[in-house]
Amino acid sequence: MTEIELIELLARAWRGDQSAWSALVRGLSVVVLRVARAHRLGDADAFDVCQNTWVSLAQLRELREPARLPAWLATTARRQALRVLESRRREIPAECDRADELTPERQVLAGERDALLRRAVAQLPAPQRRLVELLMQDPPATHAEIAAELGIAIGSVGPTRRRALDRLRRYLEAHGYDHA
Repeated sequence: MTEIELIELLARAWRGDQSAWSALVRGLSVVVLRVARAHRLGDADAFDVCQNTWVSLAQLRELREPARLPAWLATTARRQALRVLESRRREIPAECDRADELTPERQVLAGERDALLRRAVAQLPAPQRRLVELLMQDPPATHAEIAAELGIAIGSVGPTRRRALDRLRRYLEAHGYDHA
């Protein structure tokens, strides 16, 4: 679609020509959907972003630079996608509420898991055990605090943590704990 065709289609669409709207949507929705997909939105959210972007254009009724419509659509779609992502961050899925309920079965399983984890931590060498304890504090100790406590270089905290977690994982797997 050339710049002239784009400007003409947009003018006709704003005058109420449904075929012009259809041509614009058909020709440029790919731009909007590409932006939505770049934000890793699922199909439903991507199509909502697309629809809301076109509604915004229909309500606008004027662009300073009609030839820049594809850029305007991309910018508007990006803003719509960011709104969707922000709203998702504030949502708490209902399943999470139910998952927090401690039924008798969950209490038993959680107790067994916790006991197994305590036994696994007790099997760690003393420096790794202390590191895990420091990480389990609320709030967790910083790398600088851990390094000072253990008398090691701050750059050694990460590798020591990795070795401790690897040992814990192997212990738990050897004792039949399935973390999935």
